Amino acid sequence: MNTLISNPKKLFIIDGAGALLSAFLLGVVLVRFQNIFGIPASTLYILAAIPCFFAVYDLYAYFTKKENAKTFLKGIALMNLLYCCLSIGFAFYHLSEITLLGWLYILVEVAIVTILATIEFKVANRL
Repeated sequence: MNTLISNPKKLFIIDGAGALLSAFLLGVVLVRFQNIFGIPASTLYILAAIPCFFAVYDLYAYFTKKENAKTFLKGIALMNLLYCCLSIGFAFYHLSEITLLGWLYILVEVAIVTILATIEFKVANRL
């Protein structure tokens, strides 16, 4: 944690890389295997587009002054948590279609993103 407090911009790289990975998995892999996960392609494309915007936000935040890191970290942490709520909402909306593997993917992604958001909030509060 001390490493992230001394260099909070590392979190923007971690978050941005994770966002790009999520976008790829949702927009390419899960769409390709839609019948296995049960999440409609239209929903997957929406969920994949959002992390693309997060990656742009992270890139911008990375190249801003270190003094602004606190504000940007709180911003991306909040957006990440809202994204988790949206993901769970979509999963419940498609309750009759989503498979066990679909639920597993959503829950694992939500867990990882929630942990990251918690770290981002903690680091931001210590800056």
